[in-house]
Amino acid sequence: MQEIDAEVRLSAVELARVLPQGRGRRWSERVPALYPVAVRYHRGRRRIEWMRSSTAYARIKDGEDLPVRVKRHKSLLLRQLGETEMWMQHNKVTNLKLACAQVDGVLIRPGETFSFNKLVGNATRRKGYRKGMRLSNGQARPGVGGGICQLANLLHWMVLHSPLTVTQRSTHSFDPFPDNGRVLPWGVGCSIVYNYVDLQFRNDTDQTFQLRVGVGERYLEGDLLAEQAPPSSYRVFACGERFLRAGGEYFRRNEIWRTVIDRRTGDRVEDELIRENVALVKYVPGVGDVDIVDVDQLDPQLIAAFARSRPGRCTGPDLDAQRP
Repeated sequence: MQEIDAEVRLSAVELARVLPQGRGRRWSERVPALYPVAVRYHRGRRRIEWMRSSTAYARIKDGEDLPVRVKRHKSLLLRQLGETEMWMQHNKVTNLKLACAQVDGVLIRPGETFSFNKLVGNATRRKGYRKGMRLSNGQARPGVGGGICQLANLLHWMVLHSPLTVTQRSTHSFDPFPDNGRVLPWGVGCSIVYNYVDLQFRNDTDQTFQLRVGVGERYLEGDLLAEQAPPSSYRVFACGERFLRAGGEYFRRNEIWRTVIDRRTGDRVEDELIRENVALVKYVPGVGDVDIVDVDQLDPQLIAAFARSRPGRCTGPDLDAQRP
C-alpha cells in the first residue's frame, strides 16, 4: 500500500468522490423501492425534452457503404466476468443483434445528432430482448436488454477517433469486475438507460458519416465510414491509473486523453483531456503495477492543498498505439 506523501496529489474529482461526503449513497440506493419512481420521473422529463427539442436526429439508413473507413473496431462477445453466469453472456448476443439492426447503416449528415436511445428504443421482451447482465443502481444483475451497452461502448470508441462531437455520454458509477481480457482502456465505456441516460454525438463537419455494425461469430464488429478522409487522425489512451482506498472501500481512477494528429504532415496538433474517471470498485484490487493509495492516511489539513492541485499532462503509455 502506497503512503501519501508530498509527491502524491489527489485531484478535486478524486477528493469529491472518495471523501466521506462524496461516498454517500443516493436515496434510490438507500431505499430500493424508490428506484422505479426515480426511473419514471427521469423518463418523463426526457420525453418532454424530446417533444420540445429542435435537434435534428439521425434516422436515415443506407445499405450502401460510404467510401472511406475512418475507424474499425471489434469487441469479444463472450468474456468470463468474475462469477457471472454465462447464460447472461449468451443472451447478450441476442440483445446485441436486435440493437445492431436498429443502428446499422444509419447516416449522420451535417448538423445531425446520433442518439442511441432514439434509434435503439426501449429494450423490451415484446421486441425479443432477453435477460442479460445490467449494471443498475450499484449492482450487476439480470435484466431485459442487458448487454447492449457493449454496442454503445464500441460506437463511442470509434467516434473518439473521428471529428464527430460527443454531446452526451455517461459512465457506470462503479467498476464491477477486475480486468479480464480488456482491450479498451477502462473508463471509455458508456452507460445506457432508456431513455434518459444516452450516448449522443453531433456531426459538426460538412460531410456525412455512416455507422455499420453487426454481430459476427466471436465479435461485435463496427465501422465508422465517411464520404472523405478527415483532415486529422486520433490516438486515444489512458494514463494516471491507480486505485484509492478510503473508508474500507476501493476506488479506481484514470484519465482518458486524445491526441489529434494532422493527417497530412503527421504532426501532433493538440492533446485533449476527454475525462477523468473515478468509480467505486466492487472487488479488491490485486497488488501489481498499479499504485494503491491509502487515502485514510491523508492529513486532513492537506486536503485543501490537494484539492487545489491540478493533474498535469499524462506521460503514460499510449494504450491504443500498443494494440493492433
